[in-house]
Amino acid sequence: MAASVPLGGRVVLETGRLVLREFARDDVEALFAILGDEEAMKYYPRKFTREDAVQWIDRNMQRYRDDGYGLWALVLKSTGEVVGDCGITRQVAEGEPLMEIGYHLRRDQWGKGYATEAARACMDYAFRTLAAGKIVSLIRAENLPSRRVAERNRLKVEREVMFHDLPHLLYAMTRENYGQA
Repeated sequence: MAASVPLGGRVVLETGRLVLREFARDDVEALFAILGDEEAMKYYPRKFTREDAVQWIDRNMQRYRDDGYGLWALVLKSTGEVVGDCGITRQVAEGEPLMEIGYHLRRDQWGKGYATEAARACMDYAFRTLAAGKIVSLIRAENLPSRRVAERNRLKVEREVMFHDLPHLLYAMTRENYGQA
């Protein structure tokens, strides 16, 4: 059981049940509980080490400085506990620069709608605050739970792409389609 983690980084977004805030170094253990879980990372080439979790946080802290956004710690308002991450990252797939919504959730928090809620808030932020023309989620075809999150948020499969040497479905939504609710 993970301990409650105090809010450490700058709060970026809030939803009814969640706070998305910048990662802090104190978040390593909470993040490692996800990235180090073989089941949670089964659609990645491997689960991550604790050092990988440190690098994940460092990479996102660099993204905050360089881009003004990245993956943020996903915190339950009810407990203050970090249970995942969600946010926006710059990616390149098959030569195309993309703005991706990504999310990872601790396994005991699956099925509660947190990923959908957080991803929706990030989509809104990308379109309204960052003036994105298009957002995507790169998802392995066999990752049905992640695909359902994208579909609940009205993203549509645009095509299949190779990403990190693995086939992924490129789910996408344009700003124009976002406005049509």
